[in-house]
Amino acid sequence: MNLETILQKTYGYTSFRPGQKEIIASVLSGKDTVAMLPTGTGKSLCYQLPGYLLEGQVIIISPLLSLMQDQAEQLMLNGEKKVIAFNSFLTHEEKRQSLMNLRRYKFIFISPEMLHFEAVLSQLKKLRIALFVVDEAHCISQWGYDFRPDYLKLGEVRKRLGSPLTLALTATATPAVKEDIKKSLGITEGSEFIYSVDRPNISLSVERLNSYRDKIERLVELAETLEGPGIIYFSSKKIAEQTAELLRDRGVGSVMAYHGGMDQESRILVQQQFIHGQLDLICATSAFGMGINKENIRYVIHFHMPLQIESYLQEIGRAGRDGKKSIAILLFAPGDEQLPYQLAESELPDNVQIDWIKGWLEENPEVMSSLSQYEEQIRQVSGLTDTQWRVFEDFFQRKSSQGIPLGRVVEEIKVYNQKRLESKRQSIEEVYSWISMNVCRREHILSFFKEEKTEAIRNCCDVCGLELNDFTKKNNKENQENLQYDWKNHLDALLIPGE
Repeated sequence: MNLETILQKTYGYTSFRPGQKEIIASVLSGKDTVAMLPTGTGKSLCYQLPGYLLEGQVIIISPLLSLMQDQAEQLMLNGEKKVIAFNSFLTHEEKRQSLMNLRRYKFIFISPEMLHFEAVLSQLKKLRIALFVVDEAHCISQWGYDFRPDYLKLGEVRKRLGSPLTLALTATATPAVKEDIKKSLGITEGSEFIYSVDRPNISLSVERLNSYRDKIERLVELAETLEGPGIIYFSSKKIAEQTAELLRDRGVGSVMAYHGGMDQESRILVQQQFIHGQLDLICATSAFGMGINKENIRYVIHFHMPLQIESYLQEIGRAGRDGKKSIAILLFAPGDEQLPYQLAESELPDNVQIDWIKGWLEENPEVMSSLSQYEEQIRQVSGLTDTQWRVFEDFFQRKSSQGIPLGRVVEEIKVYNQKRLESKRQSIEEVYSWISMNVCRREHILSFFKEEKTEAIRNCCDVCGLELNDFTKKNNKENQENLQYDWKNHLDALLIPGE
């Protein structure tokens, strides 16, 4: 079997990117595989190509609805009709029809939350699963930067499905997180492919400014002068919206905001306009970018300090997927480190909230076996956010199912939350240290992942030396095509599940 011939016939590419061929060959040889490839190096091909060569369905577990939709859409745009994104975007009737006809599909994207439902698992068990793919596998680890409680259950789900051939993919996993992935999924033997997180074509820069106002002015200046397309990341939906409006008012190209608070149609519209060159710049929260298939993003700016080195790498990795020079700039002003601490604390229920829920459950012991049915009531009175509720409910259900009494469960939740908070604080301190230290920024990041810098890179970082003029606008007319694109028909097609 000549994989290059199959690659060219199926995708039109003449060669693989580093790591792709080795991972695909491992999967095709029947080995469970854990792979870490940097953001932007084509992880999706590692399950798509084997999927065409293996008999049966490919199940892809994906953490974000937007990511799932993007990946499913890319397959459809490449001519694959037997693909479905099975998630909460589907109506009840669409879910019912899709479940009854899962055998029609070759690629089935599904959120981990959907695997809670026995009806879904029951239908999946009837399939001949050729490959079980866990995308963004770092979400499994309780100590990873983007832990999702629902991912913890994937090991049990995999077991119930007969332990099918499995591929776990991630772009950023420390050695400890990688071991967590294998342990949780029950992968005792198999192959590992761990590639460097480094993207040499992305220059790294931190600019220290004196105040918030100075940051805004510098941001406008960069947006005016840097060659795009670009993405600016914010920790606040409101500030992303306000900055997009400011940039439009200042005449900075075609700019739109993107965040999780927008409705599905608006998000898809912004994504597609950006991909097709109708927008030059996106002011986004972290909800934007995963799975976006746009190779020519030239810069990524962080207006707010990231909470972790890993998420920072994920986000800057959206630049320069074509291999051409790109730049990542982080703007920092005194006091910026306080916001990440506040965000980290807000992700977990505090002790007062936990104690209130304990008191309520003691007064209503009959609801403990069906806690999820009372989510709205509990959240309304306790003030838990969606994220806090997911953390609390998952922990409570796991411990209660083991027969642990309420009082002990509550104490264990408090201990667990404290450890998680300490872990998040440590991650924030690592980012702050990286910002503050006067050493090669690339070298410092690589050391975090137990790697070493092995080559000299022109325009490596602001510490080693960087010519910002190399990244400024040229007098060209790139990204001006497709101006008459039929967005209404495109959106209609995207919003029809399974088509």
